[in-house]
Amino acid sequence: MADQHRPAVFLDRDGVLNEAPVRDGMPTSPPSRAAMRVLPGVKEACAQLRQAGFLTIMVTNQPDISRGKATVASVEEINDALRSELDLDDVFVCPHDDADRCNCRKPKPGLLLEAARRWDIDLAASFMVGDRVRDVDAGQAAGCRAVYVEHGYVEPRPPHADMVTTSLAAITPALIKTLKRQP
Repeated sequence: MADQHRPAVFLDRDGVLNEAPVRDGMPTSPPSRAAMRVLPGVKEACAQLRQAGFLTIMVTNQPDISRGKATVASVEEINDALRSELDLDDVFVCPHDDADRCNCRKPKPGLLLEAARRWDIDLAASFMVGDRVRDVDAGQAAGCRAVYVEHGYVEPRPPHADMVTTSLAAITPALIKTLKRQP
C-alpha cells in the first residue's frame, strides 16, 4: 500500500502516454501492442514525476471492448506494456460505452475515486492529465486539478482546464513545481 495521502498524476492512455491514431479528426486507440508507440519524453516524464513523489496511475476509457472492436486481452496487452515500460504504479480501465451508464467511464470520476481509495491519494494535491474534455471533467469531478493536452482534435477544447499543454513531457516541470510548493 502507498504512503498515506500521497499525490498522484492520473494519466489518460491514448494521446497522453502513447500515440493515438487520429481518424476524422478524432483520436482512436492503437489496434494492438505492436502498433502502440509511447510518445516522446513520456518515459522520462513518468520517472521524474515518481521521483518527485507522485504516484503515476493510468486511467483509461476503452469503449472498443464494449463495442466489440477490441478484446479485453488486446487492451490488457497494451496496458501491461505501458505499465512495464513506464513503471506505472497502477492501471484502471473502464471497458464500457456511454450507453452502459457506468460510474467508471470518464467524464464520471469513478476510476480516479477507486484509485484514491486503493492508494490513499490526496486528490486535492493530484492532477488528471488528458487529451479530451471528458478527462478534464473527470479530474475536476474527483477534486483534482486538470491538465488538457492539446492535439487539435475536431472537438471543442475544454474552457475550464487548470492547465493546457502540448505533451506530458512539457507539463511535467510545472507539475513538480506545484508539488514542491505544497505544505
